[in-house]
Amino acid sequence: MTLCSFLKLDPAYRDYVWGGEKLRPGFNPTAEAWVVWEEDTIHAGPLAGLTLGEAAARYGGTLLGARPVSRTGTRFPLLIKLLDCAQWLSLQVHPDDKLALELEGPGQFGKTEAWHILEAEPGAKLIAGFQPNTSAETVAEAIRNQTIIEHVRYAAVGQGDTVFMPAGTLHALGPGLLVYEVQQTSDWTYRVYDWGRPQTEKRPLHIEKSIRATRPDFTAPIVPMPAYGDGTSHTLVGCDYFTLDLLSASTQPIDLDTRGESFHAITVIEGKASLMADGERVDLERFQTAVVPASLGAYRFEPQVACRALKSSV
Repeated sequence: MTLCSFLKLDPAYRDYVWGGEKLRPGFNPTAEAWVVWEEDTIHAGPLAGLTLGEAAARYGGTLLGARPVSRTGTRFPLLIKLLDCAQWLSLQVHPDDKLALELEGPGQFGKTEAWHILEAEPGAKLIAGFQPNTSAETVAEAIRNQTIIEHVRYAAVGQGDTVFMPAGTLHALGPGLLVYEVQQTSDWTYRVYDWGRPQTEKRPLHIEKSIRATRPDFTAPIVPMPAYGDGTSHTLVGCDYFTLDLLSASTQPIDLDTRGESFHAITVIEGKASLMADGERVDLERFQTAVVPASLGAYRFEPQVACRALKSSV
């Protein structure tokens, strides 16, 4: 069976304390838009009303592609978010697959992720790893006594930068950042330090789990935006769990093909674009997302105005 329709998704929102108002003006704070998530609802077309997870369970490799099914079965394998950081996020770390199984139980996945910086105010920065020669013993002691912030590595970032964050990397996003985040289909987050905010049932610290998960030797590099032209595609990140590509077009379309290997998740980050294939068409404005089923095959990314989009696949 072939799925011949683009799946435009309705995002889900999270109103955490550190959020702003860029993602949903008038609703402040809105911290995150979950634009590709297994609980997102399909907006229109023959699968309208189903969640992405229900569609994946029903259509399996037809939707997901051969590569995701061989790794995670019929569970939708990625979670993609937009984050509006008006304050520091908690300092946190994610488990890898092995530790997620051990600490969280059967069927759980780790969380390797990548960030692409959509907007950055002057002086914006993030935390990614530790200062040189920080030992595991120092990390464990500092997490327990809440002095970990004395040992982290701060990094300045700007629009277009990309950060690959393997599970085990201690990290935090700072104020003034708007970020696209792609990750494994997991949201296991171990909170290490929360900038003096009071612990609550919804925002506890995870001291011992954090110590188990944190890799003192992991420091994520900051990769600047590649040079791009009209009608071009550039790979920003490639790893065992996902590939992240930047699509850039002002007048020239980009021809793409799933080849049955993996779905494509397209999020427009600037301008407007259309996805087109065999009479099927979906229009996307800034921050809107559509999933291209793996069985659809060849399709076209057509700019309506100068635009850029991010494409995630497995």
